[in-house]
Amino acid sequence: MLWWRAGGRRKERPGPGCSGSGTPTMSEGDSIGESVHGKPSVVYRFFTRLGQIYQSWLDKSTPYTAVRWVVTLGLSFIYMIRVYLLQGWYIVTYALGIYHLNLFIAFLSPKVDPSLMEDSDDGPSLPTKQNEEFRPFIRRLPEFKFWHSATKGILVAMVCTFFEAFNVPVFWPILVMYFIMLFCITMKRQIKHMVKYRYIPFTHGKRKYKGKEDMGKTFAS
Repeated sequence: MLWWRAGGRRKERPGPGCSGSGTPTMSEGDSIGESVHGKPSVVYRFFTRLGQIYQSWLDKSTPYTAVRWVVTLGLSFIYMIRVYLLQGWYIVTYALGIYHLNLFIAFLSPKVDPSLMEDSDDGPSLPTKQNEEFRPFIRRLPEFKFWHSATKGILVAMVCTFFEAFNVPVFWPILVMYFIMLFCITMKRQIKHMVKYRYIPFTHGKRKYKGKEDMGKTFAS
């Protein structure tokens, strides 16, 4: 608000943010800015709703383990047929195989590495005697996350086959041989780890031990 003298009297001139009566007013830009920052945009609401629907379908599919893996195997089969017909994108297939191998190793590994607890008495340990408390096997990568990540990997690889930039020329038999060697070495190391620390990466329920039958004879008094 500005003041100046004209003919010995002070007059008031409203500023850019005030009305003629001196009351501050909101400019058009401020009103638009408040509407933008006060409410989420249409794009943000669309992707938020889409994420909620996606998460809802994931939650509904959780109990259907067999159906989920059948769908994943079907996608893998379709992907392999596509690669075979296109005769390319072998480097993408190799990367997908390495990714699935890492997921599988994490699926077979315990959440807490027994080698880190070998010299320590703290924390839970795997039962080694008959009368010890039953403890189910806890994986480093749960089954649902394993399935979800494996399925997303197949879909990403499928999308990559539509772009020529990912079709890197490579002699595919070398990749196959290298993947087989890597798979054998990794699984051998994992099996040795399982044998050394005596654990099985599967839980079928609590084992029930039967006591010895009473073979003694009862004598009448």
